[in-house]
Amino acid sequence: MTEPIYNTIGRGYNTNRRADPYITGRMLANLGPTQNGIYLDLGCGTGNYLKAFINEGYQFYGVDPSDRMLDIAKERCKDATIVKATAEALPFGNAGFDGATIMFTMHHWGNQQEGLNELYRVLKPGSRAVFLSFTAEQMDGYWLAHYFPKMIHRSGEIVPARDEMISMCTTAGFSLVNTEKYFVHEGLQDHFLYSNKYNPAAYLDASIRQGISSFTAFSTPEEVSAGLAMLEHDINTGSINDIMRKYQNDLGDYLFYIATK
Repeated sequence: MTEPIYNTIGRGYNTNRRADPYITGRMLANLGPTQNGIYLDLGCGTGNYLKAFINEGYQFYGVDPSDRMLDIAKERCKDATIVKATAEALPFGNAGFDGATIMFTMHHWGNQQEGLNELYRVLKPGSRAVFLSFTAEQMDGYWLAHYFPKMIHRSGEIVPARDEMISMCTTAGFSLVNTEKYFVHEGLQDHFLYSNKYNPAAYLDASIRQGISSFTAFSTPEEVSAGLAMLEHDINTGSINDIMRKYQNDLGDYLFYIATK
């Protein structure tokens, strides 16, 4: 989790980033929380999903390294314990949590293996860690790659491949790692990178792009400007439909990992 990136994104993050009910439901279904358990939302950001989990009646701690993000999270989640920390140095004792959620944050960790090791350390035996992430292979299947190829390539470089992620979890000590594909659904309320898979015109909106780290941290102004011009042209001419069909695949747009200690 890189503080400068999300201090920048945090300025307008909640404008178009909010907890999506379907994703919230899948995260909780895979986590299997109980009312008396204590859970960790690692990389909680401004607390969108943290608040959604709490609203479902579960007790969560939120952790993030960004002061700007945490200032918002503390206002929104007044009943939650919220701590500033990195994944690689969690300020908690061993085996204190009944499970953890880790959403769209691993690619910002300074050392992914160390973060997974720390996560394993603070979880109780038998508990689950549920990740929502993506792979470079999946990103290559986004039609956005047609318009922003370098940005997509850079973004894909910072996430482990599926088999590598499973290996890293095993190295950390997790005994079982399952995966579940997630295909972006229409009406998705959380505007992360490929959330507007079915609504290309949304990417022309600067406020949408401001909340997406690929656009703010893994692109250049020149590439974004050129890509947006191409995209707008293809939307106006209808060519976008051919591009979108070309990129249809069964890889899943994102991936849930469910790791058991």
